[in-house]
Amino acid sequence: MIQSVNPVPAFDIKQQYTTIEAEVSAAVLEVLASGRYIGGPMVEGFEQQFAAYNGVTECIACNSGTDALYLALRALEIGAGDEVITTPFTFIATSEVISAVGAKPVFVDIDAMTFNLDLEQTAAAITPKTKAIIPVHLFGQPVDMTALMAIAQSYNLSVIEDCAQSTGASWDNQKVGSIGHIGCFSFYPTKNLGGCGDGGAITTNDQAIATKLRILRDHGSKIRYIHEEIGVNSRLDALQAAILQIKLRYLDIWNERRRAIATYYYQFLSQIPVLTPPQELPGGTGVWNQYTIRASGEERNGSSAKYRDWVRTQLQERGVSSMVYYPKPLHLQPVYQNLGYQPGDLPVAEQTCHEVISLPMFPELTEEQLNKVVYALKDCLG
Repeated sequence: MIQSVNPVPAFDIKQQYTTIEAEVSAAVLEVLASGRYIGGPMVEGFEQQFAAYNGVTECIACNSGTDALYLALRALEIGAGDEVITTPFTFIATSEVISAVGAKPVFVDIDAMTFNLDLEQTAAAITPKTKAIIPVHLFGQPVDMTALMAIAQSYNLSVIEDCAQSTGASWDNQKVGSIGHIGCFSFYPTKNLGGCGDGGAITTNDQAIATKLRILRDHGSKIRYIHEEIGVNSRLDALQAAILQIKLRYLDIWNERRRAIATYYYQFLSQIPVLTPPQELPGGTGVWNQYTIRASGEERNGSSAKYRDWVRTQLQERGVSSMVYYPKPLHLQPVYQNLGYQPGDLPVAEQTCHEVISLPMFPELTEEQLNKVVYALKDCLG
């Protein structure tokens, strides 16, 4: 085995913290001294700042990106008997919330180059029961929202943007989360805008939807102890809001660094025939929460999944960590056997799950580390 010193991690959130430690410490101590730990001016201040950043009028902070999606569906009164179209190539939270409100997730295949929804197949999947579409701006790359919104408008459908991995990305100079009817964000620590725990937010330009979301996130209550409907407890705490306010100031700088890293990767990895690096669509500005390539050389190892795993092993032996997002598409997950999908139904997503490798991606990656990643790939793949 090749011995390696100074391994390159897939991500390192501790490095980012050290660059803003003094600001974060001061903000956290201020919250602790205030005694306002739930709600209050710190949370309200973050909501206003995040709304302004995304170019929307309303921001509703909540407990997680999953809750953001769930609350969005609840606010649109989507439930039993309804269908919601989404992608099979993402984290299960996107479809899980559709099931949680009693609706049926309808999966359509993805585009091989962008990993996002195939919009022609999305249009073809619409039925009289379809009430909404949830596009996922996967790995920080925006969906073609011009085309998607045209489809939604033609069929009078709601669009809930899953922006969990794409805070700061834009389509046609509009921030994701401001184009559809509702945008849903995650502040999980590894996201582009990550807190020090769970957190999420919902954005919209519809005041009536925003009002309903604020009621739903607080036990169905607008006036204390008066409950208008069954809600949930999904509030962002003030400590997270304080940390996120600080990080929001640096988000564009960090995202630009991610873009520079992606450009560097593409320049070198596009020269390796068995690798397919991702590309941006014209009109989109991605923020590269992950940099995910496809490794297709199954003739060496008998299957694309085995080849992918072989490449990852070679990288690990050379001191480079990697991740797989996602090894099994949602439509073939055990929990969705009742929906009747079979292997081969969504072939692009299924093949993609066998080939994807996410390389190290975080703003603090050094030139030395980037060179090590590229050299490791060239060394094992020639």
